[in-house]
Amino acid sequence: MLSGGREEKHSTRCGHCKQFAPEYEKIAKTLKENDPPIPVAKIDATAATSLASRFDVSGYPTIKILKKGQPVDYDGSRTEDEIVAKVKEVSDPNWTPPPEATLVLTQDNFDDVVNGADIILVEFYAPWCGHCKRLAPEYEKAAQELSKRTPPIPLAKVDATAETDLAKKFDVSGYPTLKIFRKGKPYDYNGPREKYGIVDYMIEQAGPPSKQIQATKQVQEFLKDGDDVIIIGIFSGETDKAYQLYQEAANGLREDYKFHHTFSNEIAKLLKASPGKLVVMQPEKFQSKHEPKMHVLDLKDSTDGSEIKEHVLKHALPLVGHRKPSNDVKRYTKRPLVVVYYTVDFSFDYRVATQYWRGKVLEVAKDFPEYVFAVSDEEDYSSEIKDLGLLESGEDVNVAILDEGGKKYAMEPEEFDSDVLRQFVLAFKKGKLKPIVKSQPVPKNNKGPVKVVVGKTFDTIVMDPKNDVLIEFYAPWCGHCKKLEPVYNELGKKYKNEKNLVIAKMDATANDVTNDHYKVEGFPTIYFAPRDKKNNPIKFEGGDRDLEHLSKFIEEHATKLSRTKEEL
Repeated sequence: MLSGGREEKHSTRCGHCKQFAPEYEKIAKTLKENDPPIPVAKIDATAATSLASRFDVSGYPTIKILKKGQPVDYDGSRTEDEIVAKVKEVSDPNWTPPPEATLVLTQDNFDDVVNGADIILVEFYAPWCGHCKRLAPEYEKAAQELSKRTPPIPLAKVDATAETDLAKKFDVSGYPTLKIFRKGKPYDYNGPREKYGIVDYMIEQAGPPSKQIQATKQVQEFLKDGDDVIIIGIFSGETDKAYQLYQEAANGLREDYKFHHTFSNEIAKLLKASPGKLVVMQPEKFQSKHEPKMHVLDLKDSTDGSEIKEHVLKHALPLVGHRKPSNDVKRYTKRPLVVVYYTVDFSFDYRVATQYWRGKVLEVAKDFPEYVFAVSDEEDYSSEIKDLGLLESGEDVNVAILDEGGKKYAMEPEEFDSDVLRQFVLAFKKGKLKPIVKSQPVPKNNKGPVKVVVGKTFDTIVMDPKNDVLIEFYAPWCGHCKKLEPVYNELGKKYKNEKNLVIAKMDATANDVTNDHYKVEGFPTIYFAPRDKKNNPIKFEGGDRDLEHLSKFIEEHATKLSRTKEEL
């Protein structure tokens, strides 16, 4: 491709590509007439997959301008005027790419840059990592956007394979790992990984973790209409040392909780609390005679941030809360969890019926403080109820206990009452219940290079303390899984003579994963379960899912291989 040449990667099936085709023809004609002419090309990325991969093409059409063989991303609109202008600009012999807005950090400058920043996002990457390569252009665009703000929010990157001490210091075990630093203190980054998502997330993170409330009416609204725990710090002013401590602790939990603070005497009176107090309470609909209306922590100058965190986490849930899809990942991960399913609706017309059944649950929950109790709407959790075998129970109210290790117990359908629930919880406590496991039939012949695991055999195969196990969780409809299958079979063949190593796979849509340490949030998900650390499996992340990288992953974590690495 000549200097300033341009190419478009497209797919023959893509609607946007078809719409863009006539405009692209016009662009080609205009640039051909340029002096000197600038060539224009197009590539079917579905056929030339290696080229598409080389140029990190993830959507269609993707436009790249090639300057002396080096790609320049084009992010403007798909119009002739704008594209031609950009190509002519890049084709100028004196044109140089703009400097990167992303800061490059090493051991030499890390502390100076990071410790001096109010907030900075740092990416720890590996040059060979596919996910990192895909993130790079989005990350740089976000860095450019955020550098224009007042004050700017810096983004930086660290090559973790070169700066191994830094990677070790911040527990980097997969790539890319992103961390937010505030005055040198690290926090996990749990935001999006594309330009606009990163920008919005970081703008929100740059603001204070706690919002000020000034009117008693706001507190009354939280109590009357709220749906989640209410956290309010009461202080005499911003110079209060306790206020600074509170803000710092709130930063560590801001992902999961909404924090508020006030300097108002009226609010302090309403809450019957003086400055220097942290009040944690529940909205009125979740309050009951079995639990205190509020939990107050005295904030002294010597109070540690961990005490504030502990106080919030300890009192974040009411005795019987409302578990729903929007909060179960953040609020209801503790096990055992007793869930009572019925038509849960706290709106005015249905509140009395909802609270009637919740009251029955409260009578039991007060006597079992070691368990978490919640009510859930049966429509919100129809697939969970189906997996429990309760969809056709014929009862208005159904009950389950979700236990450690992904185990589930369903209450036999029976007319619901406090006594019935109490008997079920007691039977669970005494170990008299049998767990329900969603499982395909156990395969009769399982002698292939890749062992098939089902719900009923997860514990015997994956958790077997005699063997290391590489387990792939897949979905039958998943394109990435289908692409991986021949590679994974090759991997199984390569290690089939290893006595203490099992290469296995499981259809995670048809079988329960009966251990909470094996989280499946996408397909395929691959874990290595060392024989001596079954509850601490290592997730395969960052590398390409090919024979070389998967073999390397096994070699790195295997506890006992009969062949040496050199032989493999």
